[in-house]
Amino acid sequence: MTFNSNRNVIRWIIILSSFIIISLILWNTYVFFQNFKAEERNKMKNWSFAQKELSLTKDLNADIGELPLVIIASNTTTPMINVSTDGSLNYRNIDEEKAKDSLYLLKLIKKFEKENQPIEIRYGNRVHSTLYYGNSPLLNKLKYYPLALLLIILLFAAVVYFFYRSSKNAEQNKLWTGMAKETAHQIGTPLSSLVGWAEILKSENVNPEYIVEIEKDIDRLQTITERFSKIGSAPTLETVDIVDVTISSYDYLKSRSSKLIDFEITAPNDAIPVNLNAQLYSWTIENLVKNAIDAMKGKGDLKLHISSDEKLVNIKISDTGKGIPKHQFTKIFEPGYTTKKRGWGLGLSLAKRIIEDYHNGKIKVLNSEIGKGTTIQISLKLLS
Repeated sequence: MTFNSNRNVIRWIIILSSFIIISLILWNTYVFFQNFKAEERNKMKNWSFAQKELSLTKDLNADIGELPLVIIASNTTTPMINVSTDGSLNYRNIDEEKAKDSLYLLKLIKKFEKENQPIEIRYGNRVHSTLYYGNSPLLNKLKYYPLALLLIILLFAAVVYFFYRSSKNAEQNKLWTGMAKETAHQIGTPLSSLVGWAEILKSENVNPEYIVEIEKDIDRLQTITERFSKIGSAPTLETVDIVDVTISSYDYLKSRSSKLIDFEITAPNDAIPVNLNAQLYSWTIENLVKNAIDAMKGKGDLKLHISSDEKLVNIKISDTGKGIPKHQFTKIFEPGYTTKKRGWGLGLSLAKRIIEDYHNGKIKVLNSEIGKGTTIQISLKLLS
């Protein structure tokens, strides 16, 4: 108990530390982005001053110093449009072909105005022109960096979550497998005694009908023992007639169920050979039939229909029970899911594992209506 508690504390410390580290990375990225944007603005202010200096020297017919020209020529990445008070436009670092369209330039001006505050170029108290500039390509890339980082973190978290979940499921599977094998082992001892007592009863001139029924239940216990012992192990598949196995399992439950249930079966007269582990498959049929009986509360119509096509054999079990909501069609096959007050929610999950993992088939809720009933279908491949 202490070990599990310590492990949970360590897990939460790791999660909290990861959250803090991620937050710091995102915050530092945001600060870096803002500082870089401020540097871009300072660069554009210097460019505007150089442009102002250049215009003044031209107006006064004075010599142009090298510094303004160097500053203006150095900016080769930031897109900008300089709009004079007379309406003339001067642009840099913008696609020449697109810039021929005046509407395109007007759209860019509006876009730049949203991205960065325009810079006014003044001569004394008079505004000579207004400089509109956008984010440089590098700044645009940095803008999406936190999102990319966040996406990577989410993907990493998803991988960790699925790894943890699969590890937990594997641990649970080992537990259930161990419990099942231990149950089979524990049943084995009294079962051997029952076989011996049945032989003694035969020699005591007991009514043979009693002996037959006892032997049926002993065979049943042996079947259950073998089923539990096979959990967690790859079962041996043999070519058997699925019609015969299905009817046999169905009839066994029919003879031991309420007389208020109307059992009906529709099956072809010809054999349908399938690669099957008969014991595990019959366990699936019994689980589905028992669930159907529980859904009908011991009263209603229970139908079993077997049919086949060129590739598959389909076994449908229909009841007139309470039905299943559509959003729970797949959930009912999850381990631990149950609507009963007493129950572990293992029957349908075992059925799914037997059909899909061991026999490469499919099991699903074919249809269901609340208050009218449910049909569950098993599909298995025919022998080629």
